[in-house]
Amino acid sequence: MTTTAYKRILLKLSGEALMGDDSYGINRVVIERIVTEIKEVSQLGVEVAVVIGGGNIFRGMTSAEDGMDRATADYMGMLATVMNALALQDAMRRSGLISRVQSALRIDQVVEPYIRGKAIRYLEAGKVVIFAAGTGNPFFTTDTAAALRGMEMNVDIVLKATKVDGVYTTDPKINPNAIRYQNLSFDMAIAQNLKVMDATALTLCRDQKLPLNVFSIFKAGALKRVVMGEDEGTLVQV
Repeated sequence: MTTTAYKRILLKLSGEALMGDDSYGINRVVIERIVTEIKEVSQLGVEVAVVIGGGNIFRGMTSAEDGMDRATADYMGMLATVMNALALQDAMRRSGLISRVQSALRIDQVVEPYIRGKAIRYLEAGKVVIFAAGTGNPFFTTDTAAALRGMEMNVDIVLKATKVDGVYTTDPKINPNAIRYQNLSFDMAIAQNLKVMDATALTLCRDQKLPLNVFSIFKAGALKRVVMGEDEGTLVQV
């Protein structure tokens, strides 16, 4: 039996991660590859929860900047995350991975409402739990939802899947000499505004001593390497 570094994880997937190289929407090849990565760690006995964003369909903050009421825009963004959660669940079904979607907004004909005890029982039974609709409140990002659900699910670590394989001293797309941080403190990430997650999410993780790893979901096998405790991405902790 392979020994993993973590027993229960929360994976934060951005909506943009589902686009691949497309300009919007859900790229089937990309979502199937992400599911393959999740299935691989689930088969190791790791309990997996997922918080998913909706930026590939609708971005609340961008629409608010264009004059839309911010609360209305955020609720629309939450509905976009439900669409992504359903797509992710369907891709998992096709791969033979059992999952459940729970939404912070009640849409009982489509998905289950968020119930903490039931979500934990699903995880203990080996099912992947996909959390949709963020926190259910406007003005909070899905990063904050990931930190919150991570604490509620008593996970060992929050894993933020991005397009970049960690946190760098400067933007590696602009500066080829940028250096990846192997380890980072929450205080340093907040003080230097390193854009790891939003400040609310970072503060929540810091105060509850919940570690965070930032890695690239587009790097084959990266999720498994993080779960195995290998040097992958950037580990942020107290």
